[in-house]
Amino acid sequence: MKAISILGTSSNAGKSWMATALCAWLRRQGVKVAPFKAQNMANNAFATLSGGEIGVAQAVQAEACGLVPTVEMNPILLKPNGPDGSQIVRLGVAGENATARDYYRSIESSWETVRETLDHWNSECEVLVLEGAGSPVELNLMDRDIVNLRPIEYLDGKWLLVSNIEYGGVFAQIIGTWNLLPESIRARGLGVAVNRFRGDLSLFDGAKREIESRAELSYLGVVPFDRALAIDDEDSLNALTEAPQTGRPYVAWIKYPRVSNSQDMLPWKHDEGVDSIWTSDPRVVRSAAAVVLPGSKNTLEDLRWLREADLDLAVLELANSGRPVVGICGGKQMLGRSLYEPRAGTTVQGLQLLPIDTEFLAEKRVQRNEAKLGDRVWETFEIHTGESRVGTGVQYGRLFEVRKAGERAFTADGMKVGNVWGSYQHGIFDAPELRQLLVDEAGIAGVLICRDDWKQKRMKVYDAMADSLERYLDLDTVKRYLGV
Repeated sequence: MKAISILGTSSNAGKSWMATALCAWLRRQGVKVAPFKAQNMANNAFATLSGGEIGVAQAVQAEACGLVPTVEMNPILLKPNGPDGSQIVRLGVAGENATARDYYRSIESSWETVRETLDHWNSECEVLVLEGAGSPVELNLMDRDIVNLRPIEYLDGKWLLVSNIEYGGVFAQIIGTWNLLPESIRARGLGVAVNRFRGDLSLFDGAKREIESRAELSYLGVVPFDRALAIDDEDSLNALTEAPQTGRPYVAWIKYPRVSNSQDMLPWKHDEGVDSIWTSDPRVVRSAAAVVLPGSKNTLEDLRWLREADLDLAVLELANSGRPVVGICGGKQMLGRSLYEPRAGTTVQGLQLLPIDTEFLAEKRVQRNEAKLGDRVWETFEIHTGESRVGTGVQYGRLFEVRKAGERAFTADGMKVGNVWGSYQHGIFDAPELRQLLVDEAGIAGVLICRDDWKQKRMKVYDAMADSLERYLDLDTVKRYLGV
């Protein structure tokens, strides 16, 4: 098995994008390729068929490889939940919460999990594409880093470096990273690519000379920014707060501090005549055609923040005006009557828009499902700890049907009370019919909903990403190493 690690000069350098594009490119070469990230820190999680959790980025990369995502693609997942640290998910199973200090004290046990998983891949694929984390030369962390350099040394593999020109100082990023790498690691470098360039590419013509004269590293080229080639973010923190376009109707997605599974919004980006934006501004919510409360890693803390920011009042105003209000997972819980935390023995009042009461349980539900609306059948998934009960004698509508893992029949799912929706299913808007229903209820005219199957749409994007690599980068060093 050959191994290529995608390292970055910083966080958000484009490692996830480059790894995904490389996976798609190798698949098209007929190579049996698989993705891997030793340790991920993200609240954007994906539920595997086995009921495990992995980072969304590795699920995306698996899809680009033509594979079904498995927990072996991301053996360690850290899910930040606030000042108490992160929940540690090992091989898909949620475990204890730990602070960074406590986690690093036992880093060797995590490395053992990573090492065993790397051994697993040796017999499962021809090429393993590893995604790094942050920068490989964080000097205060290098002795505890199990994501960047250690896996590639263990596999005797090679690496590519990616730098984001949007941050500025791109030459300093690249040359500085090179100079701080250990000599043994430098020898494994296949080259460097500059990412997210906007404007005239000829303005960067001198980059090859400047970089290769200062580092013994091949310059592969520069990849221009293309909004149409966006993929699911590794972490919700990458979802920028956006301002609405003047005069255009929009769906407001509330970006609370611990928002999770922000990829639920991505299908809206392919529709015309309506915008979908992230916001933390009550004024933006009040002017929206509809509002979505997405998932949360810490529902109670984000509900408290919602109230402190006066966003609860903005949501209630929207609901009272008859415009649609949608809650997904933790957002659904916030829209309910009450939220009970048995460990603390406390009950918090919800926004009173859905007739449900939620109790947080120790056991987390992680499962993949099939959803159905009319003739449309698509995949959804659940990742949550709370269970919600409906009050006695309450009348409400259903949004769609779901066939859960291990069940033979579809049953009614989702909750609709007037103009307020609630669902535990992530991925509900992958169905164009549900986006159309929300647009119709919001009274937005002139909208053209993209009717493509969302999975097929994603595969077209992956192929276009591979095209971009072939067009803009010199991949000769990669081809020689892999023998393709």
